[in-house]
Formats: sequence, C-alpha cells, structure tokens
Amino acid sequence: MFSSFSSFSNPFRLPRFLGSGNSAAVAVESVEVHDVEIQHDKRARTLKHLLRLNHVNNSILYHNLEFDNHMPHILGSAYLFNAEPEHLNNIYNEESKELEPWKDSPGEVSTYDWRDYLGDARYQRAYVDFFEDELVLNGYDWRKVLTTYLFNGKEPLINNLISGLGHPLIHLGYAYELSSRDIAMEALGMAATSYNHLHKYLDDPSYTKPSSNPSTSPLELLCRLQKDNRFEGVLRDPSPDNLEPRFQDHEALMLEYWNAWQISDPTQDFKASQRTAAALFVASRKPGGAPYDFFLVHVLTTSHAVRILLPLLPPKYHVPLVRQWWLLTLSVYIAQLRPEVMLSSVSDYDLKGRDWEWVNKQAVGAKHALDAHYVKGLRAMKTAAQTWGDDDRFYLKAAVRFGNEFDGWGGFGLSSKEGLQPSNDKYA
Repeated sequence: MFSSFSSFSNPFRLPRFLGSGNSAAVAVESVEVHDVEIQHDKRARTLKHLLRLNHVNNSILYHNLEFDNHMPHILGSAYLFNAEPEHLNNIYNEESKELEPWKDSPGEVSTYDWRDYLGDARYQRAYVDFFEDELVLNGYDWRKVLTTYLFNGKEPLINNLISGLGHPLIHLGYAYELSSRDIAMEALGMAATSYNHLHKYLDDPSYTKPSSNPSTSPLELLCRLQKDNRFEGVLRDPSPDNLEPRFQDHEALMLEYWNAWQISDPTQDFKASQRTAAALFVASRKPGGAPYDFFLVHVLTTSHAVRILLPLLPPKYHVPLVRQWWLLTLSVYIAQLRPEVMLSSVSDYDLKGRDWEWVNKQAVGAKHALDAHYVKGLRAMKTAAQTWGDDDRFYLKAAVRFGNEFDGWGGFGLSSKEGLQPSNDKYA
C-alpha cells in the first residue's frame, strides 16, 4: 500500500502524490528537504550528531509523562534559519537540562499486540524500540515503516496526529523535512503513546454531517464562535485542563463548528486556514496586554506541520488532515476562552523597516533564540509567506510583531496542573 511513499524522485524535494485534477487534493509544492544524513558540511553534521544524541539519551515524554521532547523542533528550526554549529550546540545544552533519560516500559510491544497499548505513555520506550526493530526489518527504509503504521488498519494512526496538542504531527513534519529516521521513529512513538478519543471523529464518518450554517472561512467561524453565548460561563479561565471536558460535555457544539467549515476548494481553503492560524495566534493578543498564548501557538505550528506533510500524503488524506487541524484549533480556542481576533493589530502594524532578515536574526541571535516555540512560531509564518506569497505583508507583520513583543508565555490559567506554568523559560 502506497509503495511509492518510500521513494524520492528528486533529492531536494519531498516526493509528490498529487494526482492531476484531483479535487480532493491540496495542490501545494513541497518544501526543500535537507537530508542531514548525507550532507557533509559542518552545520549538517552538527545537527545530525545532536539529533542522534537526543534520540539515544532523552525520552520523548518527560515530567510525569506530561511534556513532550521538543529538541528536534528547535534544532531543526534553527538549522533551517541557517544557525551556526555553535548555536546548535548551545540549543542542545540548554534544552537538554530539563529532559529525562529513557526508562524501561512495563513490557515489550510486538507486531501482534502493538495496538493494545495505544495511549499508554508508560510504553514510550517499548514503542520506539518496536518501531526501530521494524526499521531494521525493512532495511532502514523509515518511510516504508511510516507508511505501514500510519496508513494501515481500520483506525490508522494518521487520523490521530493531533493528540498530545499536535506534537506527533509536528514531530512527523520535521522527520520528513530533515529526512531523519530517528525523528520519524520518535514521531510514531509519540502518535502511539498519545493516542486518544479524537481519532473517532475521523475514523467514524457518522460524526461528519452537513451544516445548517456553513462557511468557507475558518476565521469567520472563529469570529462567530467568539460571539456564541452558548459558551458563556462554561469556563472560568484559560487552561489546558479545559481540552478534555469540552468534548465530554459539549461535543454537539464542538461538532457543529467542526462541520460548519465547508471545504469546497481544498487548496484555497487550506491557504485560508494558514492565514487564520497566524491571525489567531498574533492578533488575539492585545497590544501591551497579557503574554502570547502558549497553547494558541500550537494552532500555528501544527498548521505548519500540515503544510509540510500535505505534498507527500496520498490525496485521500489531505482534507481529513486539514480537518484534524481544524478540530484541534476549535478545542484550543474554546479552552483558551475564545479570545477576540483583532486583525487590525496585525494589518496596521508598523514594520519600521524591519523585514524577513530581521526575523531571521531574532530566531537565531536574539534574546529568545533558545525558546523552541518562539523559533517555531517565527518559522511557521515565514514558510506560510513563502508558500502563498505575502503581497499585503500580513505574515511579515505578524512575525515582526510577535518577534518584537514576545517576552514569555501565557495562557496557562489559574487552575492548570502543577508544573504547566513556565519555569526558567521552559515550557510543556
């Protein structure tokens, strides 16, 4: 199944699976692939060494199995911002301070029972070991292993990549963009250990229903949701603890908005979703107000991951993956108390001569260049601008505003689990 998934026709581009004239496909060009496994310059060799060091030494989940290992995300983002080897080493040294070594799992995982332990984070070591055994059996063709375990079966893992706040999705994007088998096996491990109830909304077609009030604009739907008084008083403060109860207590309302986004032109609708992700993250913060929302930045970085993956996925998974992102966006937006999106705070922002080169410098040489989510957020907006063009400089203004104003993360709320609040510039 999908045997061509494992082959490259061009060493500098991701393989394409878009059939011409397929209306269900998102027609977006692949990004450039940086195969650090075969490149010999010092930057690439440094990145390869640090990714391997992280893979061998540090677990993918830590802090009571609540936090995700972001090392590949910030190393990869900094590398793609042309960071020098010294900076990459600094990132590793700083980021690794809070990571934890691998711990043995309660048992092993095999081809016969690997689905039995889905969603059990205690099996993170066992899952990564299992997928790496599969890697050996498949001649180290990591793309073939991903094909087998992402797409096969009645309830394939591809339909639950937004679990764990979208970290499996983000991790998978970096695996392909850096052509890294280590990151790929980690991504499968994350998808397996964070597997949860969200898969049913994609696996069971009965949850997808015609909307009585559809819209082709995800941003318009968020504005509608922001004013929907049916959510008034439901939550007291923004918190990740709100995510799970929203589906348990208000599933019908969530699905009403999920089904209301009418995707009739997949390419243009995905383009609109990327702009929505940047607008929601940056324009929901009032100038001079609270810190940027840590959870809303995941709406942006998961959209970026979708953009990376779409050109290589079989077309039948394009719209479902975009709809996965929309489901995550709605749940995070509601959990964070549906902040108003003030587009003028971006569209009217004064660049004061600052351009993408200024953004690049913030990502690798400024005060917050060691913050994984800061660097990833900047890169997501830059890639969106490169993908769709930026004639009105919306993405540039959003990136400059964020890059200039950022001074720590907010959005954790008063009732969050102990440890989720930022500490020493480290975050979940």
